Amino acid sequence: MLTSRTFVKRTRAGAVVKVVREHYLRDDIACGAAACRLCTPAAPAPGTANGSAPGLEARPSGAASSLCPGPHFLLPDTNLLLHQIDILEDPVIKNVIVLQTVLQEVRNRSAPVYKRIRDMIQNPEKHFYSFTNEHHRETYIEQKRGETSNDRNDRAIRVAVKWYNEHLKKTEDEEKIQVIFLTNDRTNKEKALEEGITAYTCEEYIKSLTANPELVDRLACVSDEGKEIEGGKIIFPEHIPLSKLQQGIKSGIYLQGTYRANRENYLEATVWVHGDAEENKEVIVQGLKHLNRAIHEDVVAVELLAKDEWVAPSSVVLQDDGHNEEDIENEEEKENILKTSINKDMLRPTGRVVGIIKRNWRPYCGMLSKSQIKEARRHLFTPADRRIPRIRIETRQADTLEGQRIIVAIDGWPRNSRYPNGHFVKNLGSAGDKETETEVLLLEHDVPHQAFSQAVLSFLPKMPWSITEEDMKHREDLRHLNVCSVDPPGCTDIDDALHCREIGNGNLEVGVHIADVSHFIRPGNALDEESVKRGTTVYLCEKRIDMVPELLSSNLCSLRSNVDRLAFSCIWEMNHKAEILKTRFTKSVINSKASLTYAEAQMRIDSAAMNDDITTSLRGLNKLAKVLKKKRIDNGALTLASPEVRFHMDSETHDPIDLQTKELKETNSMVEEFMLLANISVAQKIYDEFPEFALLRKHPAPPPSNYDILVKAAKSKAKIKTDSAKALAESLDKAESPTFPYLNTLLRILTTRCMMQAVYFCSGMDNDFHHYGLASPIYTHFTSPIRRYADIIVHRLLAVAIGADRTYPELTDKHKLAEMCKNLNYRHKMAQYAQRASVAFHTQLFFKTKGVVNEDAYILFVRKNAIVVLIPKYGLEGTVFFEEKDKPTPKLEYNSEVPSLTVEDTTLHVFDKVKVNIMLDDSNIQHQKMRMVLVEPKV
Repeated sequence: MLTSRTFVKRTRAGAVVKVVREHYLRDDIACGAAACRLCTPAAPAPGTANGSAPGLEARPSGAASSLCPGPHFLLPDTNLLLHQIDILEDPVIKNVIVLQTVLQEVRNRSAPVYKRIRDMIQNPEKHFYSFTNEHHRETYIEQKRGETSNDRNDRAIRVAVKWYNEHLKKTEDEEKIQVIFLTNDRTNKEKALEEGITAYTCEEYIKSLTANPELVDRLACVSDEGKEIEGGKIIFPEHIPLSKLQQGIKSGIYLQGTYRANRENYLEATVWVHGDAEENKEVIVQGLKHLNRAIHEDVVAVELLAKDEWVAPSSVVLQDDGHNEEDIENEEEKENILKTSINKDMLRPTGRVVGIIKRNWRPYCGMLSKSQIKEARRHLFTPADRRIPRIRIETRQADTLEGQRIIVAIDGWPRNSRYPNGHFVKNLGSAGDKETETEVLLLEHDVPHQAFSQAVLSFLPKMPWSITEEDMKHREDLRHLNVCSVDPPGCTDIDDALHCREIGNGNLEVGVHIADVSHFIRPGNALDEESVKRGTTVYLCEKRIDMVPELLSSNLCSLRSNVDRLAFSCIWEMNHKAEILKTRFTKSVINSKASLTYAEAQMRIDSAAMNDDITTSLRGLNKLAKVLKKKRIDNGALTLASPEVRFHMDSETHDPIDLQTKELKETNSMVEEFMLLANISVAQKIYDEFPEFALLRKHPAPPPSNYDILVKAAKSKAKIKTDSAKALAESLDKAESPTFPYLNTLLRILTTRCMMQAVYFCSGMDNDFHHYGLASPIYTHFTSPIRRYADIIVHRLLAVAIGADRTYPELTDKHKLAEMCKNLNYRHKMAQYAQRASVAFHTQLFFKTKGVVNEDAYILFVRKNAIVVLIPKYGLEGTVFFEEKDKPTPKLEYNSEVPSLTVEDTTLHVFDKVKVNIMLDDSNIQHQKMRMVLVEPKV
């Protein structure tokens, strides 16, 4: 059956055109109920196990309800799905009908919730069924004249509920299945009841599940601002409505930007302004009322304060110390601390949050701070991320949840509440437990880490796998070459291998051979989509979260020794001065002759007794690498430092038993030089072929102000020039002190902190390609496709460029590539943060049994009330506070120019050598931290 809708619209040119929309209706769309004999069974959903049909059970299982004791299905409306998704995800809730009307509305309003619903529909254990009511002849309705789209959709949902109940009455079962309508909309519920539909609010239905009282904790507060505290005084200004905010932003009264909370000071935040307003790129917000209930990563509107009210970024470290949740006087005292000793030269544009444009809330991991009031249901939750405020939740499980890591979601933030309201989502396990803490850090850094689905695994090659004659037709056979790989110990995902040999004309042939991952991961399939979503492999201290399934990462794509493997090769002809004479790229087959560690490769190079082909190849590579490195550094490339640490684990408990800084060998540098050279060669090739669509990587030059801290810190020790990368590199090389050998390393560590983040971008969407740190005009990532999705795209571009593969629409869509780059940059950043968090947690485990450890340290930064120190032996950074609870505060004098901090009569400068006591402070199990106390000099 065909229905059509006719309307007129005006074109940009001003002409009026008639538009006819055709809408096809069918009567063969199944209801999804397994007991129904009237409908054709629904087709299996993608990704369901063993091809089992999804949909509604013949005899609905799940929790027993006191309101509707008979068998029933649930049918929620849009707002209920949006706000009560945590309830619906609980294993107890099954047999839910999701209408097309509802699914479309959710998709338009929240992509994350839409994805969660799609996952539940595809999960055969949940029995969620998506019913296409907008194309069913008996459930489709036209919009009435004068009826809003919202009212029409509400009516469409009620029509579908009535149709289901009538339809299921026709089944042959003695006990008829009822469809229950769930809505939190009072008007919609009243209309449903008037029409004879059984309807409940989510709260009514969940409270009727008497065998599952814990589900009540997961109910979200349904009002946008959340439940007001009875009798609570107004703390925050009202948020301006969105329509007025948009007018104000358009007229320039307000600025729109992303709100970034300060990890070290909970009363300060920065708003990064969107658009081209360079003079107001960053606005400081200080004080509880000016922060006005914004939460980290929200998109907000700010109003700039008068210039005489501008402030400087605070150097004070302030943590929310868990006072009475409605006690504001304490806050006002702390705000007064922020206003003292402001340096007039450091004043920045300052503003106040006047409204929220977009909330970017997510589920938060943390711990319950149980109320001291006996039998209280209202408690505070403290998030693991210090940038997130505490959240008030109601729970009957406080005794059980104490000492556990839990997940909580925010529902709203009333004006008369010091903290936002939220609800309990999930218990992760005991705090301090290694598995639990790893799960927390993965969730907190948004690292996708669920097992690969069957849909993804179905696109892997069937085993046993071998290279076919067809494969060989399109590849160069390089199995005769003395190729070897050099990696860290225990590496199983070997991306790259190398060779070097002398050729007939006296020149050298050098090859970088990279795993041909794009052969196995084809564009657009489930494996490809999962890989791009993950974006990168994440390396934790004793765990690896793979970007691709293990069959590829540790087997078929890993260039292990003595097995044939598919590769993408970059081969140069060079002279002995490491000058490139010819470059070629080819798909190939290789057979690595040795999988070496950096130490093993170094030992071969250094051993006079070893002269086999692999060792000769390594020596040739090492010699050329030294020449390449010198050229790079002469060109202005930076050699920076970071205090990386390596843990030695107990083989049985997997606890760290030793911790030391990583030692880099010549062979580390050798491999790095050829990876850099391959990346640069490939970048140039794909840009030459695809000037609009090349996926490249750039490292922007830092703004001059970034270097202020470095220049001031080094002033008395060395002259640091920052007008170019070359000037910086040369001044760092000259900054040596015979009496202070560690000075150069400290300067390079501090220089690293001044740098901008390197990012992926699409060449057609940018005109600044330069890589500042490498001093290269163009750069990309080609050499690690097992662990970085960017490299897979680069492989596909290069394959098309040399005629080895065909293109596809998304590969030459610069807007889609730019969106992909945005996701890859985010995933890369989150992976780095997760790795650091893993190191921090394992450092705590290491020091747990050590008691108090006394070590040499160097001051990296000074604050108004603290110093940040680096302990070289452990590559460990920590803060020494001079203001502590229950102890008299010493006299403190901060000088931002030098920079220095005088504690009583002792002045501490950046780079001063000190002695500190290190111990694990586990007084707060939620935020265990390394505590450092200054021992020398005595203050």
